[in-house]
Amino acid sequence: MALVDFYIYACRAWLGFVLPYPWAWILSQVTMILVFTAVLLVMLAFLLLFDRKVWAAVQMRRGPNVVGAFGLLQSFADFFKFMFKEPIIPSGANKGLFLFAPFLTLTLALAAWAVVPVADGWVFADINVGVLYLLAISSLGVYGTIIGGWASNSKYAFLSALRAAAQMVSYEVSIGFVIVTVLLFAGSMNLSDIVRAQTHGWFAFSILLPMFAVFFISALAETQRPPFDLLEAESELVAGFMVEYSSTPYLLFMIGEYVNIVLMCALMTIFFLGGWLPPVAIWPLTAVPGIFWFLLKLVFLFFLVAMVKAFVPRYRYDQLMRLGWKVFLPLSLAWVVLTAGWVMLFGRGTM
Repeated sequence: MALVDFYIYACRAWLGFVLPYPWAWILSQVTMILVFTAVLLVMLAFLLLFDRKVWAAVQMRRGPNVVGAFGLLQSFADFFKFMFKEPIIPSGANKGLFLFAPFLTLTLALAAWAVVPVADGWVFADINVGVLYLLAISSLGVYGTIIGGWASNSKYAFLSALRAAAQMVSYEVSIGFVIVTVLLFAGSMNLSDIVRAQTHGWFAFSILLPMFAVFFISALAETQRPPFDLLEAESELVAGFMVEYSSTPYLLFMIGEYVNIVLMCALMTIFFLGGWLPPVAIWPLTAVPGIFWFLLKLVFLFFLVAMVKAFVPRYRYDQLMRLGWKVFLPLSLAWVVLTAGWVMLFGRGTM
């Protein structure tokens, strides 16, 4: 029995003595969601510190090192600073939509984790259409940015929101075709089954290696990470669509952005690096819990994302669009055909 299933059954058994079945089930689910969200946000705080430390090391400086030992509490200090600052809403803004946009961004970012397995059986909803669910959630994510830019009643924020719509839609297309190649190899849209299909070899070390690179670069553009952070180009748009935000609403946008970055690292781990599977199926490695391998791969990919920001200059907007539509789209389309032919000739089990 998986650990998550055991937890659910234990909660139901304990709560069943004091609550009727539906309420016991609901309370157990809510408790598990709150615990997972808290763990994710705490991990995010340390990943943010890790991100800043990587930039500092590349630039030969120390980075955050004052709050707590080695600066370990810096992210928590920043959180409380934003929480206790006064939110300022522009007089001409649409107040309801202005406050709704960051809440929508964070909610959708967290909702996507419902189908992400962090170990064998450690998933909230192990549904057969998990990939479709992720594509739907990611398509809705752009609305938080668009609503925030429009509701701010600022030309700079609105221009940035329009850029966001074009950029995110452009790279969602190539990401979608990359995922199709993975589905052809795995034969399932269930994320756990995709990981299990890599028992005899990770997809990153097969003919899908170019698609791994395309997915990584497209994920940077999808999450507005450098060198594709054109939504927040300070020299052109004065900090972009968040220019009018401060305090907690701004914090929600930033948390949503980093949750999406970590989600993309998790998806790359699942689609190409075997998820919770060890590098080699030998006893000392298989004895290690799967969650360790999953987190190790996720942190490694996050390190690569941080390094890209540290040494790659920002693209121009025309270069961004050209890369997405004239390079990645034809390449991913051609690889879908190649992968389909490979599976027909050699089967899914061959790399």
